[in-house]
Amino acid sequence: MTVIRQMTYQPVGRGAAAVETMTFDRLRELNDGGTQRADFHVLAVVDAGDGSVMVDFLRHPLRERSAVWVAPGAVHRWDAIAGVAGHVVLFVPTAPVTPATRECVASPDLAAQWSIPDADWPFVDTARNHLVLEATAPPGDASTELPEILLSALIARLRPPDGASRSTHPVFRLFRSSVEAHFRGHHDAGYYARALGYAPRTLSRAVQQVTGRTAKAYIVDRIVLEAKRLLAHDRLTAAGCAGTLGFPDASNFSVFFRKATGMRPGAWQTLALELLPNRTRKARTSSSEADSSRATPG
Repeated sequence: MTVIRQMTYQPVGRGAAAVETMTFDRLRELNDGGTQRADFHVLAVVDAGDGSVMVDFLRHPLRERSAVWVAPGAVHRWDAIAGVAGHVVLFVPTAPVTPATRECVASPDLAAQWSIPDADWPFVDTARNHLVLEATAPPGDASTELPEILLSALIARLRPPDGASRSTHPVFRLFRSSVEAHFRGHHDAGYYARALGYAPRTLSRAVQQVTGRTAKAYIVDRIVLEAKRLLAHDRLTAAGCAGTLGFPDASNFSVFFRKATGMRPGAWQTLALELLPNRTRKARTSSSEADSSRATPG
């Protein structure tokens, strides 16, 4: 049973295009108010209006001249967007073409929402409009490279918070990638230190310099996030989470989760499900999933 809409990237009308754009007007037409999880990036630039987006259990405001970034795998829901104006950009992880923007996109710690400074807005606005123009060009006139190049320009102009420091710190960059690849099977910082060839103290110091957390705390936070996704949206039991996340048994996982969150897995799951819209608590039939699993965040 699944309680969220699983979306795969299937661009409309542009063959193998790696970037697609839409207005918030179009998003409103597609959005059913439910909770979603995509295998592609969702990047929004808000021109005006107020609303909110829930990303991995945290609510973020949508305000004039702000940006929203939902990474692949993050569970999200658009709320109260009737008066929001702007554009949404959908793209696959490999779409950016510059090393810096590819590194930024690869980060599992992307900021979900931030305000765009007034001094940056003219550049962001121009980059966004140029991307939209190229992404919506007639197929015969469209270059497959231009939208990807212009996406990279937009990401560079948006300046996601902490992106520069995280992408340029070599030790943290290696650690972050290793954790993302292995956190389901390896929970101790010592494993990553050995695998990367650093002393545990050196590794933890590097991680704390960039994130403000120890290496151990960073790993715990990543496991907890995945556990919350599994509990709330996949409705796994503690035993199911234990098996998926590399714990010996349900008891061991429950102790870990309670220590990290202050709640037992079952209690947290009950609370989380109560906060979800009614429509996301119901199982969707395979036919309705097939109808809704195109590359749209709504």
